[in-house]
Amino acid sequence: MKLKLLCVKEATGVMANSPTEVWKSMMAEALADRECFWVLHLNIKLQIIEKELVAMGALDHAVVCPREVFRKAVINSTAQIITVHNHPSGSVEPSPEDRQCWEKLKNAGDILGIGITDNLIIAKEGYYSQKERG
Repeated sequence: MKLKLLCVKEATGVMANSPTEVWKSMMAEALADRECFWVLHLNIKLQIIEKELVAMGALDHAVVCPREVFRKAVINSTAQIITVHNHPSGSVEPSPEDRQCWEKLKNAGDILGIGITDNLIIAKEGYYSQKERG
């Protein structure tokens, strides 16, 4: 009988130390013509293990399901995640729906023991960081 173990994914070497660094590393994604939602999987040292697109929507919304957000985080033994989504309108202010989504994801992460380091909204001209703005 063979013993099967999951391999730990190696970090890409990209650090997620600040929202500005994350925004700069995702400039191409900020230009998407529809709203998309990514999860950055982080190891304990805040190095990115994987960048995963979990939802692609329409011009002004994407349907985000906690099950999809955390599925690979559990598989990857992710320590923490950062959620990132773009606003094709160029506005980086969170909508009430954004805030509801972030709260739902926080609750799911708490149950799973996977922290959310930050929630970012990105656009060509800037970003919104929930961590920075409170």
